[in-house]
Amino acid sequence: MLVNNLCLLAAVLAAGAFGADLDLSKASIAGPAGGGGVERQAVLLLVEEIEARTQIRLAEGSAGTPVIRLTKRNAGPAEGYRVQVTDGGVSIEGNDARGVLYGAGHLLRVLKMSRQKVLAPGGFRIETAPKYGLRGHQLGYRPKTNSYDAWTLPMWRQYIRDQAVFGANAIELIPPRSDDDDDSPHFPKPPIEMMIGMSQAIADFGMEVWIWYPAMDKDYGDPATVEFALKEWAEVFRKLPRVDHVFVPGGDPGHTDPKHLMPLLEKQTANLRKYHPKAKMWVAPQGFSQEWMDSFLGAMKKEPAWLAGIVFGPQVRMSLKELRAAIPAKYPIRHYPDITHTIRSQYGVPDWDVAYALTLGREPVNPRPLDQAAIFKLLQPMTNGFLTYSEGCNDDVNKIVWSALGWNPDADLHQVLREYSNYFISYAMADSFAQGLFALERNWRGPLLANSGVETTLQQFQEMERRATPRDKLNWRFQQALYRAYYDAYIRARLLHETAAEERAMERLRQHGAAALDEAERVLDGAAMQRPAASLRARTFELAEALFQSVRMQLSVSKYQAIAVGRGANLDAIDQPLNNAPWLKGRFAAIRATRDTGQQAAMVREILDWTNPGPGGFYDDLGHPAGQPHLVRDKRYEEDPARLASPLAGFAINADAPIAPWRMSWLNHAESLNDASFSLRYQHLDPSARYKLRVTYAGENSQVTIKCTAEGQLIHDLLQRPRPVKPLEFAIPQAVTADGTLTLTWERPKGLGGNGRGAQVSEVWLVRE
Repeated sequence: MLVNNLCLLAAVLAAGAFGADLDLSKASIAGPAGGGGVERQAVLLLVEEIEARTQIRLAEGSAGTPVIRLTKRNAGPAEGYRVQVTDGGVSIEGNDARGVLYGAGHLLRVLKMSRQKVLAPGGFRIETAPKYGLRGHQLGYRPKTNSYDAWTLPMWRQYIRDQAVFGANAIELIPPRSDDDDDSPHFPKPPIEMMIGMSQAIADFGMEVWIWYPAMDKDYGDPATVEFALKEWAEVFRKLPRVDHVFVPGGDPGHTDPKHLMPLLEKQTANLRKYHPKAKMWVAPQGFSQEWMDSFLGAMKKEPAWLAGIVFGPQVRMSLKELRAAIPAKYPIRHYPDITHTIRSQYGVPDWDVAYALTLGREPVNPRPLDQAAIFKLLQPMTNGFLTYSEGCNDDVNKIVWSALGWNPDADLHQVLREYSNYFISYAMADSFAQGLFALERNWRGPLLANSGVETTLQQFQEMERRATPRDKLNWRFQQALYRAYYDAYIRARLLHETAAEERAMERLRQHGAAALDEAERVLDGAAMQRPAASLRARTFELAEALFQSVRMQLSVSKYQAIAVGRGANLDAIDQPLNNAPWLKGRFAAIRATRDTGQQAAMVREILDWTNPGPGGFYDDLGHPAGQPHLVRDKRYEEDPARLASPLAGFAINADAPIAPWRMSWLNHAESLNDASFSLRYQHLDPSARYKLRVTYAGENSQVTIKCTAEGQLIHDLLQRPRPVKPLEFAIPQAVTADGTLTLTWERPKGLGGNGRGAQVSEVWLVRE
């Protein structure tokens, strides 16, 4: 009977779950008879990874006692294997060459390894094969990453092997020319040389080599441009030892009309097969306008013979279900999920606190096992598999979650993370570190001010830190989790401190009005200078240095030459203001500039009453997880993680440009994507009253216009967001609220392409006149 893996892991890691453990400290490893290639890699995997963790190098052959015996039986489902532990030894039987490798990886994941000790769980037995035939990750050697550009070929080879241990069977590379700079100060080799070496390493493990190849030139309607592209791509194809598939995004980056893109890719397919005769071409309709999407779907109806399949990734304006229905059934759809970003992304963190968005930013260390599982379980059944979108080792945990679920969609996540922790950290911390990863995800749930669990998470990791061995402390995966635990706790300490300081400043204004401006400003400045929890900040900086040394993570532009603050260099944003002080100080200056005491009093009152809608009115701070009671949310995250049909919290934050002295309420917003709209719904209004809408359109792109309607009646037509930001007011027709209810709806122009963003609203007051 075929048993899916991981279901026994909790028992495996419990002492004595199957009887006495089998001591392998004097074992030998016997590979398949005549086995080379991938089978040889399986033997080396066991020898080298056991030695790295135990200082014991097991001999090859059958002379030791007991014997770990690897065989290939050439039968059963592809990539499957059986692993069994008996009193006489360990047997790993692969259904094929990859099955031998994955069986060896599974054994490593359940071994109990420590210094001078290696034990196999007594009586362990599992037989399993993968559910999905494509399970992989994009690993791009390019400047626009937070670590990858500094990795040497041995580091890449180790990381590719790590993915194989957890069942990945494909890696996607990036060519020398994409939307990145040509060079990075961290590159140990030129891009094409590293691409060749990575392609060979992937091939050595018997894994598929994919290339993500954006079409970057401006006009593929120009024959000269097409000829240039054919020669450029051919040079890359010619040099790589293995290529199985090429995936070309229609946008993000590149922006090519399908009427030119499809003929180009037909030519590039023939170009590719000159050097790799069995290689296949895939395309994604990313960033297409509705006009271009219609053109693309029209081309697909002709069922081009050269095309192997379609990719569903970021900025595809249709849902996966809609795309699957529109594409001929003969074409498989591969998922390209963004597992690396937190904001302005395909699957952002739901209802993230703006304090985190301001500091941790778009590419932090981001273990999100529950979110990733929700995305996988909703969408993966409509695909043939996945290669994830990654821009650094910050998403390391998420890669393993996807690989594990791609093998067994019913896998228990707690057991998956115990495997991760057992293999990558230590047997001694298998459970505690796994639970810590879940705790880091909980740190990001709900308003940070109310999330006292952040301190508990830090205490748990500090206890692990105290118990850690020197080897553990040098482990980059352990360092990453510590970095996040300390960083999160420091940000919460600052948020509490600065929020309290702002309230003290406001109290001064309430008591003394404009006469208290200087005193209120001193309170705000004092809070900015008096850093709370300084030891947490100091430890965060130490861990950033450790991560640069261990895995080349570039957590600062100034210290480690990261390409940009927004590309994972969140150490540079750790002291970003977390209250309204910058905006308040600007308003204080404006008040001082006015000589009219009556006007000064009115301006102070405006500050103090900012969120007050008046009697019978309502205020929503859209984007704030606890401040938007009227926002209509018909779908849970698990039902619409990409928020293609439901509103999401967005952020008007560019970490690489000076942040304007905006209110905190302007830095986040509610928004809808593409042609979707979103609404606020009010009930129990006074049918005899008149109301007006007061609204702030901050948002990230003032060029995309926005429209508001109420029950189908136009409140205002498409308009640009005002800069500088200021509230706007509009009358609500009394007939609209005559039944005591009101639904306000916002949308951007229909049919636009690009990232889909634009219908963004920061604050709404419904004011009874």
